Order: sequence, then structure tokens, then C-alpha cells
Amino acid sequence: MDATKSSTIGAPRARTGRTAAPGAWDEAPCPVLVADAAGAVVTANPRATALFPAAVPGAPLSAAVPEWLGGAHRAAVGGQEPGDAVSGPVGEQVYRAVARPAPNGEGLVWWLSDDTERADAEAALAVERARTAFLSEASNALLATLNTERCMEVTAQLAARHLADGVVVVLPGAGRRTPLAWAVDGGGSTRALLPLDPAQVPGLAEALQGFPPVPSRWIDPEALPAWAVPEEFDGPVGAVAVIPLPGHGVPAGALILLRRDGKRAFTEPEEVFARLFAARAGAALSAARMYAEQAAVTQTLMRELLPPRLEQIRGVEFAGGYRASERGERVGGDFYDVHPTAGEAGASLVVLGDVCGKGLDAAVLTGRIRNTLQALLPMADDHARVLRMLNDSLLSSHHTRFATLVLASAIRDGDAVRLDLTSAGHPPPLLVRADGTVEAADTRGSLVGALPEVEATTARVALRAGETCLLYTDGVTEARGGPFGDRMFGEERLREALAECAGMPAEAVVERVQMLATQWVGAGEHDDMAMVAVTVPRNNPGSVVSAAGRGRGSA
Repeated sequence: MDATKSSTIGAPRARTGRTAAPGAWDEAPCPVLVADAAGAVVTANPRATALFPAAVPGAPLSAAVPEWLGGAHRAAVGGQEPGDAVSGPVGEQVYRAVARPAPNGEGLVWWLSDDTERADAEAALAVERARTAFLSEASNALLATLNTERCMEVTAQLAARHLADGVVVVLPGAGRRTPLAWAVDGGGSTRALLPLDPAQVPGLAEALQGFPPVPSRWIDPEALPAWAVPEEFDGPVGAVAVIPLPGHGVPAGALILLRRDGKRAFTEPEEVFARLFAARAGAALSAARMYAEQAAVTQTLMRELLPPRLEQIRGVEFAGGYRASERGERVGGDFYDVHPTAGEAGASLVVLGDVCGKGLDAAVLTGRIRNTLQALLPMADDHARVLRMLNDSLLSSHHTRFATLVLASAIRDGDAVRLDLTSAGHPPPLLVRADGTVEAADTRGSLVGALPEVEATTARVALRAGETCLLYTDGVTEARGGPFGDRMFGEERLREALAECAGMPAEAVVERVQMLATQWVGAGEHDDMAMVAVTVPRNNPGSVVSAAGRGRGSA
């Protein structure tokens, strides 16, 4: 230990100008040593002689005491003002020494006291501060990502920098393969997915199941399998410790800590500290894993809730547009689908609906309605029957929400497309003729999911080349905006926009209406907006997509 200085406390001050008797300090409760300006020992009391056997009168001080004390004496007699204390090791102990002028004015008297407990306390405090700083750094680094692979890499790197020479992070196996990450001396980490048997490492199988592992002192480093020692780990393994990674109620994995041969084994305090780090790493890994699982579930469910991408089916163009009411949301209460029915000459069923409410709650009912309508496709040519059965299904589910719908069956009829349009509490579709005239389909009806009976009328219309039928939700016409943000977009403004879209492809019609509605709303709030355009192309390309290949009209 290097010598250190501290302030002087409680040392007796000698009186200058008088010579103390040789045994004046014999009864002192601490070691006392007197040395002259030339660096020779003048006298030493029995406690000092027991501590420094070579400190006899006339002996060089530098040969009798440790260098930290001899150097302090040389500095003091060389002109440095005495009074500061120095400390340093003497064997396995730490002593503190304070200098005072000798009574005769020549040389110094050194008063020594055992300072081991204070030094040990300071060293322990420094270690705890370093460990606290490391745990804080580890928490920040581990919580900075919700990616499981990245979290594994960070765990391995941090553990190899502060806990051991080499580290292997082992996560619970996925099938027959187990995720691993290695790191050595705090360097970069390596990941792999390997078929392995955790029972090859004593205590690892228990740690992966959340049970206390085998104590490190019982683990034979020679018995470790090759996968448990990183390739970059040079030299034989001297000590091994297995530390569980506790997660949120379930085991998150385990750490295999390795020390090189020649180093001491892991002490109990070190294993306790490793478990503190493992608690943070396990929580981070568990959170990352839960996020990954939830993201996968969400992605799977979202595929069923997101509006499909529409294309041309049997010579009829379909295009859809959707904008959720909440910023950052991808789904809501508005929806649409296009279902090609069986047979090359069969009709395509278009469904556009608006569920009461917004956000995810409304999207859940949306998914139920879409699945029910999918099951009712065999009777798609009978709109009234489809609506009745859908209404019965919603009422039996005890939902408190209701929905409005519009159904459209489109089928080629020579050069034209025949449309059967049925509204159930929904705004009637708008027809855009080739000359720019816009008219509403003559259909109306009651909403579904609220009343025991559904009443609706079906309108049959024909579309010719360059003409479009637009199905839309009231989120478009009721969108508030304008100069003062308080005026609705309105059906009249929608009709004017559609009149300019005569002869346009279905996708261009949808994009035009969406752009105008978005500009009108600006940054203001709005309801979900959904629309589907059904257009007869001018070039009449005929059947492009087989009826059996799409389902729900999705790509």
C-alpha cells in the first residue's frame, strides 16, 4: 500500500532544548521511534522494536523501517515542515506515523499507531462505491435496449469487464437450441444458437430453472465442455461460478463466470455482488424477451386488423385508404375488405364499416365483424341475410358497441360492372359518372349490433368504363378543419372533389380524396377515415386476379 498523508491528531508535543532519557518513551501505549537528522536510529521503545526488530540505536533508519516511513523522515529533515501524518503497510497491518521534533532539537520523534481498521474501512468503502457506480452503469446500459440479442451482448461485456476474465451468458433454450453469448476481458461479445446440454456444467440446469446453482467451489474447471469456454479465453480455467439471472417471475437465464488459472477462486462477497448484477441483467433480459413476445403477438394480430392492400379483380379496380384517428395508431374502428367469391364469373363482395368508438377497443370488434363476414361469404349475394346473421352474432356476444356497414357486390356484366349496394346505417356510396356527375346510391338501412332486427334496402346500379363508386365512412365528411378549424369537410365538398376525379383510376381517386381531407383537417383532431373506390378501367383489361387467390382482398 502506498504511503498517504493526513492531518495530525493528538500527538504529544516535545519540549525543545531538553534531552529525553533513553527510556522516556518506554511506557508509551504505541510504538515510538527517534531518528536523527542523518537518518540513524537514536532510540526505539519496546513496541517499536517489536514492530521493527532492526531499529536499534545507530542503525540506519532506511534499513530498519519500510520505505514509506524512511522516505517521510528524509523529506522532513530535509526542510519539510513536520506535522503531517503518513501511513503505509507494515507486514499485513497498516500503520499511521506522526513526526514531532526531538526534545534536543536534533532529529524527529515518530509516533506510530495501528491504522488497519480505518484503512480496511476506506478500502471497503472504495470497493462499494466502485460497485455501486458499476451497477448504475449496468442498469443504464441494460435498460437502453429492448432487443434480446443486444441485451445478451451487453450483459456479457459488462460481466467480463467487472466480474470475471471470461463470461458465457446462457438463456433458456428455444426448442433444441440454446442462445449463448461470450465475452472475454470486457471486449466484444459473440452470439450463437447451439444444441447443448446444460447439465454438462454443474449447477447450470438448476440456474436455468430458477433454483440455486451448485456452489462454485464444487465446480471442476477441467470438466467444462468446449462451448462453456470462449475461444478467446487464453490459458486454462482456474475458477468457475454459475450465477442465475432472475427474471419477472420466471428464470431469464444464467451467467457462467470464468477466471484464469493462478487466480483465486470466487469469494462469497464476489458471488453476492455478481448476483446483484445478475438481478439487473435478468430483469432487463426478461423485459426484452417479454417485449419480443408481445411484439410478435401484436404483429400477428395486426395482420388481421390492418386494412388489406387492394388490387384489380376480374376487370374491376379496387383501391382503399385508411387513416386512424389517433396519432401513431395503425388500427381503429373503420375497416374495409374485398372478398372475391368462388368462380371466375362470381361477384366480389366489398365491405366497408365503422364501429362505434376509436382505438384498439374498437379494432377488436372490427376484427370480430371481419371474421364473421368472412364466414358468411357463401351467402354474399343476399345482403339482407348477411346483415341479419351478422346482427344476431353481435347481439349474442353481449358487446355494447354497434357498427354501420355498406356492402357492395361487383360483377362484370359485359362492358359494364353491376353493383348491388346495401347500406346499414351508413352514408350511401357516391357514384362518379364519366361526365363528372356525382350521385348518391338509393340505399339506406339500420345499423347492426344494436337492435333485434336489421332493415336495409339494396340499390342496383351499373358502372361503365371510367366510372367509380366510392364507399366512405363519416370520418371523411365530418372531419373538422378549414380556416378556423371548426367546419366539417361535408358531403358537398366531397362531391366537388369527386367530380374532378371522373375517369381516374381507383387508386388516384382515393389518393385525391385523402389528400383533400388531410389538408382540410390539418393538425386538428378527426375520427377514423376509411374509403374504398370501385372503378371500371377504361381499357377493360379483363380478369387479372383469380378468385381463389386473394381472400379478404389482401395482397
